[in-house]
Amino acid sequence: MRLSKPRIEPVDLDRLDADQRAALEPFFATDGGRVGDGRILNIFRTLAHAPKALTAFLGWGNYILSRRSALSPRNRELVILRTGWNCRSGYEWTQHKRIGLDSHLSEDDIERIKAGADAAGWSELDRAMLRATDELTSDHFVTDATWAALAPLGDKGRMDLVMTVGQYTQVSMILNSFGVQVEDGWTVDPDLRA
Repeated sequence: MRLSKPRIEPVDLDRLDADQRAALEPFFATDGGRVGDGRILNIFRTLAHAPKALTAFLGWGNYILSRRSALSPRNRELVILRTGWNCRSGYEWTQHKRIGLDSHLSEDDIERIKAGADAAGWSELDRAMLRATDELTSDHFVTDATWAALAPLGDKGRMDLVMTVGQYTQVSMILNSFGVQVEDGWTVDPDLRA
């Protein structure tokens, strides 16, 4: 976590204006974006200060996390976790570590994501996806060699990888800069604490 307290406090769900309520309506109607006890995640409660932006953000984010993306859930989470690690986003890493485990990444895989593409045990495609993520988060460009190594994903898969890294770089910037704190009971990786 970059900050130990929020710069922008999450909205109070008992004091929403009409625009905030409309933007958060998907969370009241379903259990998406809620933690186990039904609370709406701090990221969404924080973004509700800009309700029209939250609505647009949710639309794009829903594509990235959906089956419409050519990336398998495992590959998507591999890329998201590496992006969160590279951006030093404690919130992102904490949230997506749980999702990654549910998407067939092992605890060992998640630990190796920290070391990146050169860690032992990755497939060639895993290495290429991790390398592409590193290139995008450091230079905002995928090199020709890495692009070629991503060929098994196909053109749409490569596009979805770039868009996923872009989305989660933005998410990490939001979380880090706004000081969004993890939900009560979550534990931030010690390597990502302030």
